[in-house]
Amino acid sequence: MARGQLRIYLGAAPGVGKTYAMLAEARRRQERGTDVVVGYVETHGRPRTAALLDGLEVLPRATTTHRGAEFTELDVPAVLRRAPDVVLVDELAHTNVPGGRHDKRWRDVEEILDAGIDVITTVNVQHLESVNDVVENITGVPQRETVPDEVVRSAGQVELVDMAPEALRRRMAHGNVYTPEKVDAALSNYFRVGNLTALRELALLWLAGKVDEQLDRYRTDHGIGGTWEARERIVVALTGGPEGETLLRRATRIAARSKGADLLAVHVTRGDALSGALSGAQARDLARQREIVEGLGGTFHQVVGDDIPRALLDFARAVNATQLVLGISRRGRLAQLLRPGIGVTTTALSGTIDVHMVTHDQARQGIRRTVRDQGLSARRRAAGFLVAAGGLPLLTFGLTEARPALSLPSDILFFLAAVVGIALVGGMWPALFTAVAGFLLLNWFFTPPLYRFTVAEQENLIALAVFVLVGVGVSMVVDHAARRSREAAKLGSEAGLLSALAGNVLRGERALDTLLGRMRETFGLTSVTLLERPVPATPDSHGDPADWRIVATVGGRPCTSPGEGDTEIPAGDGLTLAIRGRPLPAGDRRVLEAFAVQAAGALRQQRLEAEAERARPLEEADKMRTALLNAVSHDLRTPLASAKAAVDSLGTTSVDWTPEERAELLDTAAQSLDRLDRLVANLLDMSRLQAGVLGIAAQPIALDEIMPRALDDIGDTGDRVTVRLDPRLPEVTADPALLERVLVNLVENALRHSPPDEPVLITAGAIKDRVELRIADRGPGVPPADRERIFQPFQRLGDRDNHTGVGLGLALARGLTEAMGGELVPEDTPGGGLTMIVALSVHKRGPVHPKGEAL
Repeated sequence: MARGQLRIYLGAAPGVGKTYAMLAEARRRQERGTDVVVGYVETHGRPRTAALLDGLEVLPRATTTHRGAEFTELDVPAVLRRAPDVVLVDELAHTNVPGGRHDKRWRDVEEILDAGIDVITTVNVQHLESVNDVVENITGVPQRETVPDEVVRSAGQVELVDMAPEALRRRMAHGNVYTPEKVDAALSNYFRVGNLTALRELALLWLAGKVDEQLDRYRTDHGIGGTWEARERIVVALTGGPEGETLLRRATRIAARSKGADLLAVHVTRGDALSGALSGAQARDLARQREIVEGLGGTFHQVVGDDIPRALLDFARAVNATQLVLGISRRGRLAQLLRPGIGVTTTALSGTIDVHMVTHDQARQGIRRTVRDQGLSARRRAAGFLVAAGGLPLLTFGLTEARPALSLPSDILFFLAAVVGIALVGGMWPALFTAVAGFLLLNWFFTPPLYRFTVAEQENLIALAVFVLVGVGVSMVVDHAARRSREAAKLGSEAGLLSALAGNVLRGERALDTLLGRMRETFGLTSVTLLERPVPATPDSHGDPADWRIVATVGGRPCTSPGEGDTEIPAGDGLTLAIRGRPLPAGDRRVLEAFAVQAAGALRQQRLEAEAERARPLEEADKMRTALLNAVSHDLRTPLASAKAAVDSLGTTSVDWTPEERAELLDTAAQSLDRLDRLVANLLDMSRLQAGVLGIAAQPIALDEIMPRALDDIGDTGDRVTVRLDPRLPEVTADPALLERVLVNLVENALRHSPPDEPVLITAGAIKDRVELRIADRGPGVPPADRERIFQPFQRLGDRDNHTGVGLGLALARGLTEAMGGELVPEDTPGGGLTMIVALSVHKRGPVHPKGEAL
């Protein structure tokens, strides 16, 4: 079954007429014989919109009950059963009531489309996910309902319902959008002229991007390669040279002349990566130019191509560019006479694309080329010369002895083999020496007339000339292959290092010292130092140690300024890597710069973590203060209100209270004040615990002495507690008052969660040098994942109820227990429930005095 088509009416703000346009389109289709039904349309009480529903089939809505209220939503099963050609579904970004088929209406629409039914819908620009935050910054109103841009972009048709801000405000003033009581507030807030203008521009720009995508798709589907100047797109070509910033400024000025023009920067890398590799300075310049482009709102692209002019034009045509900005060639005049430059070739092939050739300071000053690395080492080249010096005489002697059996062509082949062999051993220069020396030896010893540097026959002269040319060619090819092999190995090594560095980043290994140590080991350095300049740069600050601070260093004696190192690598933000040990070749700077960037990132991460660590106590304190204010409002108000009501009642003269009623009021006031006293005491103790100033008066105490006092503090509910303590239990070391508070809080918590007909059981037992006191309830228990959370201050499991206390008891109980050197842990009660285990140290008696007193 073919998927249905989606048509969307996009608006800049409510009231522009999206629903009206949707209904008008439905009526037009109905008149043409299309089966159209209304799945969900919200008229918002607008008479003209409601009038368009007349004559259209309206499907019944689905009714959903949520939190005691009834809501109506789109009935997707009803739409699927009816199976019309087209269904109208208003407000695409709407969030459905919980319990429905889908959480979002756009998901309902997707299901209907999958069933082969066309859908017409509406959406405002503020509901698009990509601009949601921008709309909030403009209007100050957060939009909770959003729809992914991909859903809207996938629509077959998106039509903008546009209206000028002034016209929309007039509609509102006339009561055509909102009811009269809402008009003034809307006009002075969300529907201000500035807001509506900005929203209108957002809608136009978003739709323009959608149109661009459709145009690109059409050009691709129909194989159209030419430029269609629907919008100005300026492409600037960057080489990584210093002239790049000049080109970017010029291209930006060109783009600024056309409203909405796009700026694209492109760098072409040759397909041969070895010859296309940038030097360190070029790589830095190109990275900076990329930042400039992105800062200007443009985009940076990198393409690969052996033919740079054609690669540039292919890219420009692919993005439908209208103008191309190039720099005047840096090559000298002689080089330009011998071969046309990239700019000349690009201009000749550009066709309908305008090409701007921009002059700059480096024009025609020549290109500084880096010294090419030798393909083979000096030892290999020396070995080649030695083999040539020793091998050629031996070869000549051997061929001379075999002269009757060999002709001149055979001798030439033997010398050519020697050239190839020496080229493999020592590279180009030893091979060239061998070719020249071989030519002379062949001419003197083997070419008639012998022992003279003359050639009697023209054929022999040609053979000798070919020998020299072949020898030179072979030596150059072997040397070139050796150079490429060495460069490839070096680039492979660099790629491995960069891959390992990227892996470290992905694994989160950002320790600064570890990173610098790896850099020192990789390049065999004496020391690596990361320096930071805390003051602005001055002309003399580069080598002045007073202007630099050592952030991190590994290895031997650190550098105190960049000037002390053999190599320095800027790391940005006033940071520099100073390297001591040996000068490093320019080819290593790419990897060094990657290490420098990573070192700067590791330093920032380290400092951020330190700041976060310093801020964590303040954050925790702030959370506690906020939680305290939120939590105690009810618990302070309730006992105060009860006590005040009881006292006010006793003080009134208009009522004659009986003695029983007066005693009840007094008891109510006393209980409320006792509850308030316990709450304040808990808060004070928790504050002392947090501040670390809680005083502990530890002493030996028996549990059977402290338990009755704790149950007395609980009051009448203490009758539901069953205590089973062995009188032979040893004494524990604790603060009696604090231990009593711990027991009161734990027992009250157990009573609160236990069923009324289930008692709370308290038992105790001695295990080695500890006594474990167990308070077991038969409540619902606590899942293992939530057991630590119940000990957080001002928290209750679920965070939904603050009418049974501030959630401070368990947090205070654990804090007081740990302050006394004990431990409080929860575990499951066999058969269901939660058991709180208070573990305290057994009191250790000192030596006994002869009179029986403990010392």
